[in-house]
Amino acid sequence: MRLLDSIQARLALAIGLSVTVLWLAASAVTARRVGQEMEQVFNDGLKTTAERILPIARRDLREGRLRREPSTAGNEGDSPTLIGRAARYGQDLTFVVRDREGRVLLASDGVDASIFPPFTQPGFRCTKTHKIYADATRDGNLTIDVAEPLSHRRGMSHTMLAGLALPLIIVTPLSLLAIAVAVRRSLRPVRGLQQGLARRGARDLSPLPDANLPSELAPISAGVNQLLGRLTDAFEAERSFAANVAHELRTPVAGAIAQAQRIRSETREERTGQRATEIETTLKRLMRMSEKLMQLARAEGSRLQLDDPSDLRTVLRLIIDDFVRAGEQRIALVLPEVPVHSMLDPDIVGILGRNLIENALRHGAQDGAVDISLRPDGLLCISNEGPAVPADALDRLMRRFERGTGKIGGNGLGLAIVKIIADRLGATLSVTSPLPESSTGVRVTVKLPTVG
Repeated sequence: MRLLDSIQARLALAIGLSVTVLWLAASAVTARRVGQEMEQVFNDGLKTTAERILPIARRDLREGRLRREPSTAGNEGDSPTLIGRAARYGQDLTFVVRDREGRVLLASDGVDASIFPPFTQPGFRCTKTHKIYADATRDGNLTIDVAEPLSHRRGMSHTMLAGLALPLIIVTPLSLLAIAVAVRRSLRPVRGLQQGLARRGARDLSPLPDANLPSELAPISAGVNQLLGRLTDAFEAERSFAANVAHELRTPVAGAIAQAQRIRSETREERTGQRATEIETTLKRLMRMSEKLMQLARAEGSRLQLDDPSDLRTVLRLIIDDFVRAGEQRIALVLPEVPVHSMLDPDIVGILGRNLIENALRHGAQDGAVDISLRPDGLLCISNEGPAVPADALDRLMRRFERGTGKIGGNGLGLAIVKIIADRLGATLSVTSPLPESSTGVRVTVKLPTVG
């Protein structure tokens, strides 16, 4: 079964993908929003630093605390010179305070003055490596530039994204697992309904349980139960009709057979006697047909098991004794020494065994033996000598009113009745032809349920 053939898989996949996409979208929006906020915070930090340092530098200049130090090159204009003391305000932010001519008056420790472009106007500027905020006093005599490396901002941004992604990486699989568990638990009634239907046999038409079903499944269960009810009524009517017709035909058919026999015994005309014999044969065939129909109705609708076990050996002996009394001497019966107890109704076992034996005697070799064996585990095996049955005809012979290709008569119901009983019991029925290590013969095996 493919994965998407399951409603549970479809729901779990759809909900899981939806939740994952929503999580990713929410995280992307959050990351963008947080990034913007962080950018604003960084910019505010640059601006605040500039606003704090610039008044201090102006006061120091006014009070004479800043003094020019001689240039190491001996020429004051050769290179920018650090004037006054060096101030250290952190490793991430660097600044320079310059006069109107652009000379550096105050700078952070270790600053590279080349990263600061000339002052043009207050505000933010961005170079390839730094974000810079520039400001000036009201009179324009002093300017300040505060810089922050862009790598520092990227590092902070990456740390923030990692902080957002790590919970997402952990939460998303847990969310998918929780969704799968929730969907599986929610679909438990559907799964129970499916398993209940799968465990049913082909002849089980009992109503489906409708207790504790969700509102979406209740109409389905009700509709199926209505269909099962109609099928049950139809099958019951069919079985009842077949059983009643077969039963009602027995008495008139038996009377007609007696009349045909009487006509044959009283007439002196050979032609009339021959016709009476043909009528008798036809009526006997009709009698056998009615008996098979009664057995078929019994196999389809009657109770198969009883409350108390019985010995299968006793049932088989009674069946064989009936055949022996009818003059049949070709049957070889092998029974285990220990009892073979089963909860099956002896009448059902009799119907099954009688049909198999009749089929073996009628369609096997006329002078060949019919071997019958019963194992302690309930395996019933009936073999007969005779023409092999083609493999494509074995399944066909299990259908109702299907007859073999031989000239020997039959009504085509024997194996069909056996198959119906086996299906209702859940027993294994197999037909093998030819016999092992032979080119002829047929073997039928049925695994009957037993009790310890």
